[in-house]
Amino acid sequence: MENSTKNESQDISDCDWQNPVREPIENLKAKLEQRASSKKPMEGFALAREDLRGINLVNRTSRDGYKLVNSDLYRSNLENAHLFKLDLSGSSLMKANLKNANLHYANLEGCNLLGVKLEGARIEHVNWGEEINQEAQAKMASSRENQIDLFQQAEEIYRNLRQSAEQQGLFEFAGHFFQKEMRMRRKQLPRFSFKRNFSKMVDLFCGYGERPIRVIVFSLMIILFFATLYFFSGLSFSGESLAFNSDVSPWENLKVYFSALYFSVVTFTTLGYGDLAPIGIARALAALEAFIGSFTLALFVVVFVKKMTR
Repeated sequence: MENSTKNESQDISDCDWQNPVREPIENLKAKLEQRASSKKPMEGFALAREDLRGINLVNRTSRDGYKLVNSDLYRSNLENAHLFKLDLSGSSLMKANLKNANLHYANLEGCNLLGVKLEGARIEHVNWGEEINQEAQAKMASSRENQIDLFQQAEEIYRNLRQSAEQQGLFEFAGHFFQKEMRMRRKQLPRFSFKRNFSKMVDLFCGYGERPIRVIVFSLMIILFFATLYFFSGLSFSGESLAFNSDVSPWENLKVYFSALYFSVVTFTTLGYGDLAPIGIARALAALEAFIGSFTLALFVVVFVKKMTR
């Protein structure tokens, strides 16, 4: 019997949808929309290289979207598709064309997004998951070579997502993806190398320039840390030594600590009013804190300006 295309009157079973070598389906887009309207989950559908331009998979009768999970959409054409709240979790969107598609509130957790085209796509509130496929796979890779390859793919994906978010003015999303992109780049570097450790420090201190609040927290920690050191090492005020003394009351020691805290603040900010002076080892501590403070304040200005001028 010669192969023939399925006509519109024929029902298509899920086994047919899941068969990657099935016979061509006539009016596939309409058939898929009809299958979605049944509200039964669509799982493992083989839709690689299919022309699905403008397809409407929006569930207008419910708050929950349709499910098209763990499916193969490799190189499928979903340009101008309506995919609002569609659950695509676990699916392969590798090199799929999603230009100008509506992905608002869609679930793309666990999807393969390598090479996906997102120019003009609406990606507000998309659920990308905590980490993309390649990032999760890299953590379990059996060899360093395979791990580096997966981290490179993850870096490319995050860069693509960042650029798409920037083009749409979604700078908060862009900042998040930039951080992930830089982390994937860092993890390709040799372990314990200077570049990798320096990159890690930049991430911790300011989130690669995307987290100015971290600079503030770091500054407060430094100020409190040095204040404690001054409290025990001693300061001079009008010729009188101020330091922890176990023979005086807790209240008197607390007043000394507040003086040390005040001195730490003016040293960190390099104001240096001169009313309090370090003595002994506190001089070296004050010089170190002033150096750290100058660097940290400059870093905060750079990070803050970067965030505000986006």
